[in-house]
Amino acid sequence: MTKTAETKVALVTPDATPDGQDRAGGFGVRSAVSAVAGAFGQGRVVLDESLRLGRELTKIAVGRSEVAPHGGDRRFTDQAWTSNPLYHRVQQTYLASVDAIDGVVEEWGRRVDHRRAQEAAFVSAVLTSALAPTNYLPTNPAAVKEAFDTGGMSLVRGARNYVSDLRRNGGMPQMVDPDAFTVGVDLAVTPGAVVARDEVAEVLQYTPTTETVYERPVLVVPPPIGRFYFLDLRPGRSFVEHAVSRGLRTFMLAWRNPQAEQGDWDLDTYAQRVSDAIDEVREITGSDDVNVIGFCAGGLITTALLNHLAATGDTRVHSMSYAVTMLDFADPAGLAAFSGPSLLKLVKGRSRRNGIISARDMGSAFTWMRPNDLVFNYVVNNYLMGRTPPAFDILAWNADGTNLPGALHVQFLDIFEDNSLATPGAMTSLGTPVDLGRITVPTFVSGAIADHLTSWKNCYRTTQLLSGDSKFVLSFSGHIASLVNPPGNPKSHYWEGGEPGSDPEAWLDAATRKTGSWWEPWADWVSERAGERIAASTRLGSDEHTVLGDAPGLYVRDLLPSQVGEHVGRN
Repeated sequence: MTKTAETKVALVTPDATPDGQDRAGGFGVRSAVSAVAGAFGQGRVVLDESLRLGRELTKIAVGRSEVAPHGGDRRFTDQAWTSNPLYHRVQQTYLASVDAIDGVVEEWGRRVDHRRAQEAAFVSAVLTSALAPTNYLPTNPAAVKEAFDTGGMSLVRGARNYVSDLRRNGGMPQMVDPDAFTVGVDLAVTPGAVVARDEVAEVLQYTPTTETVYERPVLVVPPPIGRFYFLDLRPGRSFVEHAVSRGLRTFMLAWRNPQAEQGDWDLDTYAQRVSDAIDEVREITGSDDVNVIGFCAGGLITTALLNHLAATGDTRVHSMSYAVTMLDFADPAGLAAFSGPSLLKLVKGRSRRNGIISARDMGSAFTWMRPNDLVFNYVVNNYLMGRTPPAFDILAWNADGTNLPGALHVQFLDIFEDNSLATPGAMTSLGTPVDLGRITVPTFVSGAIADHLTSWKNCYRTTQLLSGDSKFVLSFSGHIASLVNPPGNPKSHYWEGGEPGSDPEAWLDAATRKTGSWWEPWADWVSERAGERIAASTRLGSDEHTVLGDAPGLYVRDLLPSQVGEHVGRN
């Protein structure tokens, strides 16, 4: 195959209203179908690919075809796909057909704008993934064997799983056993305390584990999409734990999961909360300024604040780190299919009407970007094999989604559509016109080489947008896998190079590949900017900001202070 389906998918959700209209917040059905129709309206290209497919099918029929799945395709690992002549031909027929479809769509992509190409690629990826023989009982040898071995009980269990998913998960297959993990018991267990709280977020302070700590603290700003504990999964797989082990005084901003009544929370609301958290951390630690690290959209929010601080001469942030954060959307890469004007208008309208974009809508968007891994893999496991989804921490986090305020969502879409964050004067933040060139704090920027959401080259662009000294590190793997990346994994690696110039490919050519996690060079870099080491104190909080409760706090568990008898406001 020329491409895997996953590399072609855009950030859209295949949902439509019963009358076939585009569903705001989802994928533009009419536009995408039109794109596919255009791709397959290329008479000469379709003819050429059909003839090539016909020749390949003839080879398959006589057993002379060399078509085979690529090395990372886990769908065809059962021995029967190679040892049984019938199954082998079914597999090769499918792969050859997908290759022909890819050829048509790729040729279309060379002739039209990037967004239209991505729309056609999305539809073809979902369709070809859905049509894989592994998704159906008669053409899945592993499922057939399981049915015989269990006397049909695997199919009974699969039917029960399907009914359960219809009732509990909107008809989508569960990716993880929902009862396998409990936040605060199995996940997010690094010791610490809630030291500040308002209606928007809690601030967590983590307990030092070293005898001495650096003077200047680190504030972690996670994205408001999803819950913060992907940065604190389990011991040995926790970014927070690693930061604390390096002697960094670590604080976490834990966003509240907004409901419809919080739909008017916008970029200023979140940027102001980061500013308030900086003051709370400074008061607790006695430090004049702080180091900040923003993950994904958390970095975007913090950048809006940094612009305001730079414009007003405010020096409370000493350095800024970015993890898989895009600030420049001039080339949206894999997000191009989400950039159609009509679709964006519909999405914005829905956000304004409903107040929020729900966790289910947000989750669907990300799920359908990787249909083989995140949809049909579980169709096979749950329904054909009749098995319980695996107990895997990152999948448990992925299933534990959050809402997004409508006002913030609309602003994110405006930034995406108009590239306004990277365009001087195109937008304001906290009343200040945005000009990223005025930001001069030193920055650490990281991207992930296989990131399907925030392309590493777009992340790299941050080093050119801001004016301070910058260091870039490129991690292996994809978006979330690159963030849950503890040292010690022999497969983990990253690239580290010199001062980043204008050409990301030139930087990569000159960079050195190193074994380990990007967490390590980040901790080294921020430690150099964290001041002297001082004796660690076991006391958390301060007289002004007393401890309100144990980490991971209330908001990450969708609890409110009124439900447990605590105070809402800051100390």
